[in-house]
Amino acid sequence: MGRHAAHWQPLIESGQMAVFGPVLDETGSWGLGVVVADDESKLRAFAASDPAVTTGVAEIELGRMLGGFLRARERSFAGVE
Repeated sequence: MGRHAAHWQPLIESGQMAVFGPVLDETGSWGLGVVVADDESKLRAFAASDPAVTTGVAEIELGRMLGGFLRARERSFAGVE
């Protein structure tokens, strides 16, 4: 998973990755990444070259978000200082 995270690090550093990390639910764990990209085919090729994919450890599913909103990050949770 370290090589997997390192593969995506350039997108995180460039600001193209809006969110990236593990998700835990009742079925186990999986990851979520939201990338802002102009070229879907380049993103698909990049995802296919992820070490987690090439070694058979994981599969990546890509979807397209047609629109959305991003709120400003809050400094604290309500009621927590």
